[in-house]
Amino acid sequence: MTDLAKTIGKNLLDIRAVFLSPNEPFTWASGIQSPIYTDNRITLSYPQIRRQIAQGLAQIIKDNFPEVEVIAGTATAGIPHAAWVAEILDLPMIYVRSKPKDHGKGNQVEGRIEEGQKIVLIEDLISTGGSVLEAAAAAEKEGVTVLGIAAIFSYELSSAIENFEKANLKLMTLSNFSSLIEQALESDYISKDEFKLLERFKKDQKNWQ
Repeated sequence: MTDLAKTIGKNLLDIRAVFLSPNEPFTWASGIQSPIYTDNRITLSYPQIRRQIAQGLAQIIKDNFPEVEVIAGTATAGIPHAAWVAEILDLPMIYVRSKPKDHGKGNQVEGRIEEGQKIVLIEDLISTGGSVLEAAAAAEKEGVTVLGIAAIFSYELSSAIENFEKANLKLMTLSNFSSLIEQALESDYISKDEFKLLERFKKDQKNWQ
C-alpha cells in the first residue's frame, strides 16, 4: 500500500464517501450483496481532498501516460476531476456522455478533439469497468487513441480485470479495495473478523458471506 493510497483511503472513509458494512451488506443494482458502498461525488465538497485527488491523478498520468494530449472526463462523475487535472497539466479537456444527445448535433463527445490525438479518460469509481470502457469506445469512434484510464478508486472485481484485459486498456487508480480495507483495519474502523469477510468478498463476490 503506497502512502498516497493509504491517505486517499483514509480520507474516503473519514468523509463517508466509502461505507464498509460486512455484516449488513448493501445491494448493488446488479443484485450483488456487497459489504462496500462508494459515492466519490462527496469528495467535491472537500477542497483539500479534491485537490489531493487531482494532484494524484495528474501524477499518475504524467508517470504512466506521458504522451497524453487531451484529458477526458466520463459523464458525470469524472467531469470535475478531469477539469482540475487538465488545469494542472495545462492540457485541453473533453468529456464523454453515456450516450449521444438526442438533439442538436447528437454529440457523445463534447469539446474539441482532432483525429489521432491521444487521450486519457478519468473516472471516479471502477466497479466492472463497463461504463468507462463504453466511453473509451465512443471516444475512439471520433478517431482518437485512448491511452488508458485513471480513476480514484477500484473495487478490484475480477470482472473488471477481465474487461480491461479484453479491451487492452491500462487502468491506474489512486486507491483500491485492498488498500482501503487495510487502512480501515489499522484505523479500527473494522474488526479483524470483518476484515476477513471483506477479503473474502474480493476473492468471490457471489459467495463471500
